[in-house]
Amino acid sequence: MDLFSTISDLNIFQITEGKKIFFASDFHLGSPNEETSLIREKKIVRWLDEISSEAYMIFLVGDIFDFWFEYKKAIPRGFIRFQGKLAELKDKNIPIYFFTGNHDMWMFDYFTNELDIPVFRQPIQFKFNNQLFLIGHGDGLGPGDHKYKFLKKFFASKLCQWLFARIHPNLGIGLAHFWSRGTRIHKLKHEDETFKGDDEWIWIYCKEIEKKIHHDYYIFGHRHLPLNLPVGEKSKYINLGEWFTQFTYASFDGQNMTLNKYEG
Repeated sequence: MDLFSTISDLNIFQITEGKKIFFASDFHLGSPNEETSLIREKKIVRWLDEISSEAYMIFLVGDIFDFWFEYKKAIPRGFIRFQGKLAELKDKNIPIYFFTGNHDMWMFDYFTNELDIPVFRQPIQFKFNNQLFLIGHGDGLGPGDHKYKFLKKFFASKLCQWLFARIHPNLGIGLAHFWSRGTRIHKLKHEDETFKGDDEWIWIYCKEIEKKIHHDYYIFGHRHLPLNLPVGEKSKYINLGEWFTQFTYASFDGQNMTLNKYEG
Protein backbone atom coordinates (compact mmCIF):
# COMPACT_ATOMS: atom_id res chain seq x y z
CA MET A 1 0.00 0.00 0.00
CA ASP A 2 1.27 3.50 -0.80
CA LEU A 3 1.90 5.47 2.36
CA PHE A 4 -0.13 8.46 3.46
CA SER A 5 -0.37 10.51 6.63
CA THR A 6 -3.23 9.43 8.88
CA ILE A 7 -5.75 11.60 10.66
CA SER A 8 -4.75 13.75 13.62
CA ASP A 9 -6.64 16.14 15.87
CA LEU A 10 -5.23 19.01 13.81
CA ASN A 11 -6.96 17.69 10.67
CA ILE A 12 -10.52 17.46 12.04
CA PHE A 13 -12.87 20.33 11.19
CA GLN A 14 -16.54 21.28 11.45
CA ILE A 15 -17.44 23.51 8.52
CA THR A 16 -19.17 26.76 9.41
CA GLU A 17 -22.70 26.97 8.03
CA GLY A 18 -22.77 28.79 4.71
CA LYS A 19 -19.10 28.09 4.04
CA LYS A 20 -17.37 25.67 1.65
CA ILE A 21 -14.05 23.95 1.19
CA PHE A 22 -12.54 24.45 -2.26
CA PHE A 23 -10.13 22.13 -4.09
CA ALA A 24 -8.15 22.85 -7.28
CA SER A 25 -5.01 21.51 -8.93
CA ASP A 26 -2.85 21.57 -12.06
CA PHE A 27 -2.66 25.31 -12.76
CA HIS A 28 0.82 24.76 -14.30
CA LEU A 29 1.68 28.43 -13.92
CA GLY A 30 4.62 29.37 -16.12
CA SER A 31 3.56 27.11 -18.98
CA PRO A 32 3.69 27.22 -21.96
CA ASN A 33 5.06 30.79 -21.95
CA GLU A 34 4.89 33.94 -19.82
CA GLU A 35 2.12 35.60 -21.84
CA THR A 36 -0.29 32.65 -21.77
CA SER A 37 0.55 31.89 -18.16
CA LEU A 38 -0.20 35.46 -17.12
CA ILE A 39 -3.68 35.29 -18.68
CA ARG A 40 -4.34 32.07 -16.77
CA GLU A 41 -2.87 33.49 -13.56
CA LYS A 42 -5.24 36.47 -13.70
CA LYS A 43 -8.18 34.10 -14.19
CA ILE A 44 -7.09 32.03 -11.18
CA VAL A 45 -6.80 35.19 -9.09
CA ARG A 46 -10.34 36.20 -10.12
CA TRP A 47 -11.58 32.75 -9.08
CA LEU A 48 -9.84 32.98 -5.70
CA ASP A 49 -11.27 36.45 -5.19
CA GLU A 50 -14.81 35.29 -6.03
CA ILE A 51 -14.75 32.26 -3.71
CA SER A 52 -13.14 34.14 -0.81
CA SER A 53 -16.45 35.13 0.79
CA GLU A 54 -17.56 31.47 0.92
CA ALA A 55 -14.22 29.82 1.56
CA TYR A 56 -13.83 27.99 4.85
CA MET A 57 -10.60 26.43 3.56
CA ILE A 58 -8.73 26.11 0.23
CA PHE A 59 -6.70 23.13 -0.97
CA LEU A 60 -4.23 23.57 -3.84
CA VAL A 61 -3.52 19.99 -4.84
CA GLY A 62 -0.27 19.93 -6.81
CA ASP A 63 1.29 21.08 -10.08
CA ILE A 64 0.27 24.62 -9.24
CA PHE A 65 3.53 25.67 -10.90
CA ASP A 66 4.90 24.07 -14.05
CA PHE A 67 8.30 24.31 -12.41
CA TRP A 68 9.49 25.47 -9.01
CA PHE A 69 12.85 25.30 -7.29
CA GLU A 70 13.80 27.25 -4.20
CA TYR A 71 17.41 28.28 -4.06
CA LYS A 72 18.47 29.66 -0.69
CA LYS A 73 18.39 33.22 -2.01
CA ALA A 74 16.18 32.97 -5.09
CA ILE A 75 12.83 31.60 -6.29
CA PRO A 76 11.40 31.50 -9.84
CA ARG A 77 10.31 34.94 -11.02
CA GLY A 78 6.69 35.72 -11.80
CA PHE A 79 3.37 34.61 -10.29
CA ILE A 80 3.34 37.68 -8.04
CA ARG A 81 -0.41 38.26 -8.49
CA PHE A 82 -1.12 34.68 -7.44
CA GLN A 83 1.17 34.84 -4.42
CA GLY A 84 -0.23 38.23 -3.44
CA LYS A 85 -3.78 36.86 -3.54
CA LEU A 86 -2.78 33.93 -1.35
CA ALA A 87 -1.25 36.35 1.14
CA GLU A 88 -4.46 38.39 1.12
CA LEU A 89 -6.60 35.31 1.75
CA LYS A 90 -4.34 34.24 4.60
CA ASP A 91 -4.66 37.73 6.10
CA LYS A 92 -8.43 37.10 6.06
CA ASN A 93 -7.75 33.97 8.15
CA ILE A 94 -8.69 31.55 5.37
CA PRO A 95 -6.57 28.39 5.81
CA ILE A 96 -4.74 27.27 2.65
CA TYR A 97 -3.09 23.88 2.20
CA PHE A 98 -0.57 23.27 -0.57
CA PHE A 99 0.38 19.86 -2.00
CA THR A 100 3.39 19.36 -4.22
CA GLY A 101 2.98 17.62 -7.56
CA ASN A 102 5.44 16.10 -9.99
CA HIS A 103 6.17 19.54 -11.49
CA ASP A 104 6.63 21.51 -8.27
CA MET A 105 8.06 18.85 -5.96
CA TRP A 106 11.06 21.08 -5.24
CA MET A 107 9.12 23.36 -2.95
CA PHE A 108 10.74 23.66 0.46
CA ASP A 109 9.94 26.25 3.14
CA TYR A 110 9.29 29.48 1.21
CA PHE A 111 5.49 29.22 1.24
CA THR A 112 5.49 28.07 4.85
CA ASN A 113 7.77 30.85 6.09
CA GLU A 114 6.53 33.71 3.91
CA LEU A 115 2.82 32.92 3.56
CA ASP A 116 2.15 30.58 6.51
CA ILE A 117 0.91 27.94 4.06
CA PRO A 118 1.84 24.34 4.95
CA VAL A 119 3.24 22.20 2.15
CA PHE A 120 2.53 18.45 1.95
CA ARG A 121 4.39 15.88 -0.15
CA GLN A 122 2.11 12.85 0.20
CA PRO A 123 -1.62 12.19 0.58
CA ILE A 124 -3.07 13.39 3.88
CA GLN A 125 -6.25 12.41 5.72
CA PHE A 126 -8.67 15.15 6.78
CA LYS A 127 -12.07 14.86 8.46
CA PHE A 128 -14.75 17.41 7.63
CA ASN A 129 -18.15 17.14 9.34
CA ASN A 130 -17.36 13.52 10.26
CA GLN A 131 -16.60 12.61 6.65
CA LEU A 132 -13.12 11.27 6.00
CA PHE A 133 -11.11 12.60 3.05
CA LEU A 134 -7.83 11.45 1.54
CA ILE A 135 -6.23 14.33 -0.37
CA GLY A 136 -3.09 14.35 -2.52
CA HIS A 137 -1.75 15.13 -5.98
CA GLY A 138 -1.82 11.54 -7.24
CA ASP A 139 1.49 11.11 -9.08
CA GLY A 140 3.20 7.79 -8.47
CA LEU A 141 0.14 6.14 -6.89
CA GLY A 142 -1.37 2.84 -7.92
CA PRO A 143 0.11 0.08 -10.09
CA GLY A 144 2.69 0.39 -12.85
CA ASP A 145 4.66 3.47 -14.00
CA HIS A 146 7.79 2.08 -12.36
CA LYS A 147 10.13 4.32 -14.38
CA TYR A 148 8.44 7.46 -13.08
CA LYS A 149 8.36 6.13 -9.51
CA PHE A 150 12.12 5.55 -9.70
CA LEU A 151 12.73 9.04 -11.12
CA LYS A 152 10.52 10.59 -8.47
CA LYS A 153 12.59 9.00 -5.70
CA PHE A 154 15.75 10.36 -7.34
CA PHE A 155 14.33 13.88 -7.84
CA ALA A 156 13.13 13.89 -4.22
CA SER A 157 16.55 12.86 -2.92
CA LYS A 158 18.82 15.30 -1.10
CA LEU A 159 21.61 14.46 -3.55
CA CYS A 160 19.59 15.48 -6.60
CA GLN A 161 18.41 18.68 -4.92
CA TRP A 162 21.97 19.52 -3.83
CA LEU A 163 23.31 18.96 -7.35
CA PHE A 164 20.61 21.12 -8.96
CA ALA A 165 21.22 23.89 -6.41
CA ARG A 166 24.83 24.08 -7.64
CA ILE A 167 23.54 25.26 -11.05
CA HIS A 168 23.14 29.03 -11.41
CA PRO A 169 19.42 29.98 -11.29
CA ASN A 170 19.53 31.55 -14.76
CA LEU A 171 20.69 28.25 -16.26
CA GLY A 172 18.86 25.86 -13.91
CA ILE A 173 15.43 27.44 -14.21
CA GLY A 174 15.92 27.90 -17.96
CA LEU A 175 16.74 24.23 -18.41
CA ALA A 176 13.74 23.22 -16.32
CA HIS A 177 11.36 25.32 -18.41
CA PHE A 178 12.84 23.87 -21.60
CA TRP A 179 12.25 20.36 -20.26
CA SER A 180 8.68 21.16 -19.17
CA ARG A 181 7.70 22.19 -22.70
CA GLY A 182 7.92 18.51 -23.66
CA THR A 183 5.62 17.29 -20.91
CA ARG A 184 2.04 16.18 -21.35
CA ILE A 185 0.48 19.51 -20.35
CA HIS A 186 1.37 20.73 -23.86
CA LYS A 187 -0.10 17.60 -25.48
CA LEU A 188 -3.62 17.59 -24.15
CA LYS A 189 -4.77 15.21 -26.90
CA HIS A 190 -2.19 12.64 -25.85
CA GLU A 191 -3.59 9.25 -24.85
CA ASP A 192 -2.64 9.93 -21.22
CA GLU A 193 -5.37 12.59 -21.16
CA THR A 194 -8.15 10.12 -22.02
CA PHE A 195 -10.21 8.16 -19.53
CA LYS A 196 -8.81 4.65 -19.10
CA GLY A 197 -11.86 3.03 -17.51
CA ASP A 198 -11.00 0.31 -15.02
CA ASP A 199 -7.30 0.94 -15.74
CA GLU A 200 -7.36 4.43 -14.19
CA TRP A 201 -4.43 3.94 -11.81
CA ILE A 202 -5.45 6.50 -9.18
CA TRP A 203 -8.94 4.97 -9.14
CA ILE A 204 -7.31 1.55 -8.63
CA TYR A 205 -5.27 3.02 -5.76
CA CYS A 206 -8.44 4.40 -4.14
CA LYS A 207 -10.16 1.02 -4.37
CA GLU A 208 -7.19 -0.69 -2.74
CA ILE A 209 -7.11 1.82 0.11
CA GLU A 210 -10.87 1.53 0.56
CA LYS A 211 -10.52 -2.21 1.20
CA LYS A 212 -8.42 -1.36 4.26
CA ILE A 213 -9.69 2.04 5.46
CA HIS A 214 -13.02 3.60 4.52
CA HIS A 215 -12.88 7.16 3.19
CA ASP A 216 -15.90 9.12 2.05
CA TYR A 217 -13.92 11.04 -0.56
CA TYR A 218 -10.62 10.63 -2.37
CA ILE A 219 -9.48 13.97 -3.82
CA PHE A 220 -6.64 13.97 -6.37
CA GLY A 221 -5.31 15.88 -9.36
CA HIS A 222 -2.55 14.93 -11.81
CA ARG A 223 -4.73 13.20 -14.42
CA HIS A 224 -6.04 16.44 -15.98
CA LEU A 225 -9.48 14.84 -16.16
CA PRO A 226 -12.46 16.00 -14.07
CA LEU A 227 -13.79 12.73 -12.67
CA ASN A 228 -16.45 11.76 -10.14
CA LEU A 229 -16.31 7.98 -9.77
CA PRO A 230 -17.65 5.53 -7.17
CA VAL A 231 -15.25 3.72 -4.87
CA GLY A 232 -17.30 1.00 -3.26
CA GLU A 233 -20.85 1.79 -2.20
CA LYS A 234 -20.28 4.89 -0.07
CA SER A 235 -17.10 6.49 -1.39
CA LYS A 236 -16.21 8.76 -4.30
CA TYR A 237 -13.00 9.43 -6.20
CA ILE A 238 -12.86 13.05 -7.37
CA ASN A 239 -10.23 14.15 -9.86
CA LEU A 240 -9.95 17.91 -10.13
CA GLY A 241 -9.03 18.29 -13.81
CA GLU A 242 -6.79 21.14 -14.98
CA TRP A 243 -6.72 24.88 -15.71
CA PHE A 244 -5.44 24.89 -19.29
CA THR A 245 -8.71 24.15 -21.04
CA GLN A 246 -11.19 22.97 -18.38
CA PHE A 247 -10.85 25.34 -15.37
CA THR A 248 -12.47 22.81 -13.05
CA TYR A 249 -12.49 22.63 -9.27
CA ALA A 250 -14.43 20.90 -6.50
CA SER A 251 -16.32 22.30 -3.51
CA PHE A 252 -17.68 20.69 -0.37
CA ASP A 253 -20.34 22.40 1.76
CA GLY A 254 -20.25 19.94 4.66
CA GLN A 255 -22.74 17.57 3.08
CA ASN A 256 -22.34 17.57 -0.69
CA MET A 257 -19.34 17.48 -3.00
CA THR A 258 -19.64 19.05 -6.46
CA LEU A 259 -17.36 19.38 -9.46
CA ASN A 260 -17.60 22.82 -11.02
CA LYS A 261 -16.23 24.77 -13.97
CA TYR A 262 -15.11 28.36 -13.53
CA GLU A 263 -16.34 30.48 -16.42
CA GLY A 264 -14.60 33.60 -15.18
